[in-house]
Amino acid sequence: MKTITLFITFTIFLCTGCSKEDSSKKTGDKKSENTSQTTGGQSNVKDDVSEKDVVKIAAGSPEHTTLVTALKAAELIDVLSNAGPFTVFAPTNAAFGKLPAGTLDDLLKPENKQKLTDILQHHVAVAVYSTDMLQNGQIINMVDGSNATITKKDGAIFIDKGKIAASVKASNGMVHIIDEVVLPPSK
Repeated sequence: MKTITLFITFTIFLCTGCSKEDSSKKTGDKKSENTSQTTGGQSNVKDDVSEKDVVKIAAGSPEHTTLVTALKAAELIDVLSNAGPFTVFAPTNAAFGKLPAGTLDDLLKPENKQKLTDILQHHVAVAVYSTDMLQNGQIINMVDGSNATITKKDGAIFIDKGKIAASVKASNGMVHIIDEVVLPPSK
């Protein structure tokens, strides 16, 4: 008899919980709606356990602060924090320093956001290309809609004029660290 009473009590408890949940959805309970909403994009997700995505790899590198600043100015952080897959050819701070004087400051102005976006998107392919997949003469379609060419010379791999110095696997693709800012062809 105790077992039956316990079972009935448990069943009533479950049904009561279900009906409260259903009624809060029907009445539009703001409290339950607000707890399921989040603000910001994928970049706002806090996760110190999983493998880092391409943005978190760049953000964690002291050699890529300029790239991260540019990605923020172009509002590309959330896009590159998504599932991908992406291959990002990530110019170092020194690579940005090779641009003609004033170029970077000019690109970071709000009125030049589209030009900056085009340049940054020319550093991204929607696929994962590890270094062993990159072949001499290979053409890669970049996110900006133009192509970049892979060259192998003296044991080094280049994307256009940017030499790949190192590569890091990311949760959503691959990051190749390069020593030049790769500019898209003039449109």
